[in-house]
Amino acid sequence: MTVVDAHHHVWDLSVRDQPWLTAPGLGPLRRNFTVADLAPHAHAAAVTRTVLVQTVTVPEETPEFLALAADHELVAGVVGWADLTRPDLADELARLRELPGGRYLKGIRHQVQDEPDPEWLLRPDVQRGLAAVAAAGLRFDLVVRHHQLPACVRAAARHPGLTFVLDHLGKPPVAHGHLEPWATALRDLAALPHTVGKLSGLVTEAAPGTWSVDDLRPYAEVALEAFGPHRLMFGSDWPVCTLAATYGEVVDVTRQLIDQLADGERAAVLGVTATRVYGL
Repeated sequence: MTVVDAHHHVWDLSVRDQPWLTAPGLGPLRRNFTVADLAPHAHAAAVTRTVLVQTVTVPEETPEFLALAADHELVAGVVGWADLTRPDLADELARLRELPGGRYLKGIRHQVQDEPDPEWLLRPDVQRGLAAVAAAGLRFDLVVRHHQLPACVRAAARHPGLTFVLDHLGKPPVAHGHLEPWATALRDLAALPHTVGKLSGLVTEAAPGTWSVDDLRPYAEVALEAFGPHRLMFGSDWPVCTLAATYGEVVDVTRQLIDQLADGERAAVLGVTATRVYGL
């Protein structure tokens, strides 16, 4: 069964700083992580292709990631960053596609989770940018916290021609064991047929050092019921996941969370959905 890791990162601190790594508890991540570092872990877990996802909001990172995809067979797609508010975003997306590795550009992401305005996605300039992403035939990855999900629902409803991919299931409050109001908001988003969810990031939302598969299962079950396996995809969130689990453990946990599904449904979550949605 083909396994696609639809969400991981890399960074080189000698090239640029990662300001977010100054947050408490992230000390183990304050070093370089490369595709070469990931490759043996992916191979051991039978992961054959990956999607490399942006980490910082600087224009230089996306061209670098596209070049990495061109140089590494493991990386089959890139979700990069571009300023959604720039009036010439369509031209910028076209420029990125002309760069070395430009054919690997599959989507755009912005750290909406860090925007103080909970309705940032609904701003007119951002709405214009989302329309440009849709016109370019790309997807938009939503990295948000669960309280921002209602704005995601409204934004997605305005752009039925754009596939919205929810990273980390909207970061549910796993550590606190609460399902609501996250579950209701997730179901509202999943009710829109052009939305997809990533079964990713749950281990780092759980209580540090004490979590179990049973802690994660209620959230995975809500996502499976809401999106269905053909609109849900596995992502490791490596190397961030290493704060809570090894790469192999994350893959194993994901398999356990979907073990009740039929073979074709498990195949969808583990690779078919990502391949289709991102056009890998």
